[in-house]
Amino acid sequence: MSRTFGAIIIGDEILSGKRQDKHFAKIAEMLGQRGLQLSWVEYLGDDRARLAATFKRTMASGDVVFSCGGIGNTPDDHTRQAVAAALGVELALHPEGYEELKVRFAGEEITDKRKLLVTFPQGVHIVPNPFNRIPGFMANDHYFVPGFPQMAHPMIEWALDTFYRDEFKPVGDKVEKAFLLTGPTAYESALLDLMEHIVAAYPSLRLFSLPSLVGKERKHLELGVEGATELVDQAMEEIRLAVEQRGITWTWRP
Repeated sequence: MSRTFGAIIIGDEILSGKRQDKHFAKIAEMLGQRGLQLSWVEYLGDDRARLAATFKRTMASGDVVFSCGGIGNTPDDHTRQAVAAALGVELALHPEGYEELKVRFAGEEITDKRKLLVTFPQGVHIVPNPFNRIPGFMANDHYFVPGFPQMAHPMIEWALDTFYRDEFKPVGDKVEKAFLLTGPTAYESALLDLMEHIVAAYPSLRLFSLPSLVGKERKHLELGVEGATELVDQAMEEIRLAVEQRGITWTWRP
């Protein structure tokens, strides 16, 4: 079984709409380039108790999780403290992180405020930051990186390529095909039995259905599958025959 990959994106400014999330699409893209898939994403504000509860839950799940944001040294950053609470440990100056800090601020004073940047939950390991040498940290298949995309994304790529290469799948082996279905019975509830049959007959494929509306009127239903080419072709042929028998008009999705 493949690992399940998730993302947690943190920041009041994202939830308020002041700043647009730039992580979700990029993380999905990085996983897709390696034949993997993002299974879930959660958006959370800067609420330490809620963050701690979330990390405790996701760490118990066994999922691989990339958490973006909230690891700085300002009062509105709570991720480090929340992770420590989830792990049941204290915060401490990380020795390897401190060495990175000395390189980053070579010739300058390493103030207590700067030391906070590498004060992490006890027992974690660092995630190197090629942008400015101020690292993130990792624990229990969770990777905590800054909110800045130019830092976070190379750090996530490093984690994927370092720890999950055995999970990578050939990208060329996966295709996605779909029909656009129209007609009075081209809606999801009328096709549930067909969808359930396809899911049961082709468990390795991912089935999807996306209705399209214009105002209050149905425009069409996009119905398709994703997976290995040969199985996709077989499943699509079954779908085609079934919808034709039901008098539903179909065209290939562009």
